[in-house]
Parts: sequence; C-alpha cells; structure tokens
Amino acid sequence: MKTKYAKLTAALLAAAMLTGCSGGNETNPNENLDLNSMSVEEITAKAQEEGEVNSAGMPDEWANWKDTWDDIQQKYGLEHIDTDLSSAEELSLFETEKDDATKDIGDVGETYAAIAEEQGLTLKYKTSYWDEIPDWAKDDDGDWIIAYYGTMALLTNTRLVEDAPTSFQDILEGDYVVSIGDVARSTRAQYAVLAAAYAMGGDESNIQPGLDFFRQLAEQGRLDKGEFNLSRLEKGEIGVAIIWDFVGIGYREQIIENNPNAEFYICIPEEGSVQSGYSTIINTYTKRPYAAALTREYILSDEGQLNLAEGYARTVRDVELPEELQAKMIPDEQYQNVHMVEDQEAWSETVQQLPVLWNEQVMAYAQ
Repeated sequence: MKTKYAKLTAALLAAAMLTGCSGGNETNPNENLDLNSMSVEEITAKAQEEGEVNSAGMPDEWANWKDTWDDIQQKYGLEHIDTDLSSAEELSLFETEKDDATKDIGDVGETYAAIAEEQGLTLKYKTSYWDEIPDWAKDDDGDWIIAYYGTMALLTNTRLVEDAPTSFQDILEGDYVVSIGDVARSTRAQYAVLAAAYAMGGDESNIQPGLDFFRQLAEQGRLDKGEFNLSRLEKGEIGVAIIWDFVGIGYREQIIENNPNAEFYICIPEEGSVQSGYSTIINTYTKRPYAAALTREYILSDEGQLNLAEGYARTVRDVELPEELQAKMIPDEQYQNVHMVEDQEAWSETVQQLPVLWNEQVMAYAQ
C-alpha cells in the first residue's frame, strides 16, 4: 500500500486549490501518541478536556453530518466547526498547515484515504468497532476507515425534463443537458466518469469510453459547465445530474421540503454503476487528537451509522433502518450490477491523469 500512491499524491496535492506556507518547524506533536492502546473511556475524558473538534469536508448537509455534530455536542460537550473542502483540498490543507493544524478530522474519498496514509498525514485509531468493519473498508492499523459509501446515480428534475433517463444510453440518445461538477477536484465527478466508462465497456484501467461519452455531450452542447451544487439544482438550473445516490436523495428531500411542488426522479443506471466509500482521516498534526478519535468512535457507533443512513448513505456497519427511511431509498434491485473498483492501483493512476485528459478530450470541445 505504501508506495503505489506516491506519484498520484504529488499530482493531486499540487492540483489542490489551496495556497500558503507550510507550518513552522514541521514537527509532529502526536508522533508518540498511541490512540489504539487507550480505552474509549480514557479517550472520552481527554476529548472533553479538549472541548472542541474541527473538521474538513464534513458539512451539515452532506450525509447528514449535522445530526452527528449535534449529537457529539450534546453527548460530549464538544463544539464543532467545519470547512467544506474537496478530498484533494483536505490533504493539501493537512500538509500545508502541518504543526499549525486548524483541522482535526476529515472525510475523503476512498482513493484519497490511501494517499493520506502514504503521505504520513493520518493518525491511527481503530475504534471499538474494528472487528465489525469489513477488511475492504479499513487499512491494517486504522489510518483510515470507511464509514459509508455511495453509488453513482442519475438524478432528474422532472419539472424540467419530461422523460427522465434511466441509463447512460438514454442520455446519449436524448437531448439532456447533464451536470457532473469539476472532474479536476471532485471525487464525485471522477466517479461519474468511471461510471460512464463501465457503462460503455471500460473500467478503472480504461477510462477512454467514459471520456468519449462526455465528449459527445460536450460537442453537442449538452455538458453543463457550471458548478454542481444544491443551490443551482433548487433554482432549476440543472435538469439531469450524475451524482452519488445518497447526495441525490438528500438534495431531493431538501428541495421538496422547501417546495412541495418540486419533482425529482433518481435511479441507478440500467447498465450498472460504480460504488465507492468515504473515509474518516484523523490529521496526524491535530491539536485535538482525542476529540478527533472520539468523533470517529461515534461515527462508527450504531447512532452515528444511523445518522449517516438518515443522510441516505449506505453504512459500513449494518444498522436497522426505520420503514419511512427505507421507503425513500432507491430499491435494492437496482444495485444488482454495481461495480466496486477492483484495481485500486490502476484507478489511482487514472485519477492522476484524469484532469488533463478531461480538459483535452472533453472540455476543449464543450459548446
């Protein structure tokens, strides 16, 4: 695991949209800290002394983090602040600030978690739920642990689009304008390209079919070039999006709550799709290591996992869902042909090349 991500790491960190000077003498205040040797009770007591936890890339509206932060405040008295960043930006911030760290814990895409470990940016903590976490969802020592995962889905505003697409082929054959976001910075957008590649006969080591798919849309003026966010979706500026299932369901529910006349359809593409997880990483330079560890502990607890499920994510541990929540989810049968990335090294190399390929082969043709 340790060497195969090194080239990708340098490229992604260079591409992250952050500036600044590296912190002071680059010492690691937690160099000799062994969280795995401590009991949950010991960690909890020290976390409460620290009194706060600051996160990166864990905003209230994403995967229902809001309820988790509220619970942590009420249960342990920890105050919380989040700065919403992409996965690449989180790693760049940890690296840039070093021992001047302002963030304690982050949430990053699966590939970026391994990169963070490779760069020495992670603090190990397995949690008391270690044995219940599948091997594919954790590294050996607790440098990263996947808490939840999602699948690329098609989200359609049916007030704007009469016939919602149910497949990538539908998109090609229709006149839909499609939004995926910034492929250079967003894990979600990168997996949208991979999902299209799978649908068109490619995979993580052959992304060309996905690029060809989006190039056709770009040439026809059907690739939305704006930022993908809830505000634009709510304003009716986006007709069709390729998005994580849990994000799409969450956006749909938020918009309908504000506007009961809104209508959205979400589905897993008929050709199949791609699934990936999001991992917590504890900043190795954190000034509040115990609060960060306690946060991860709570995220993987039954209560924390249910919070994520109520954000419509699929949790790494099995939790029983209330019937009303289950009714909002995409039916299980639509997930029968979903792929996981089997060759992480190939996908890492593809992600390294993807921003340049996207600009040269897709955005250069955008109308």
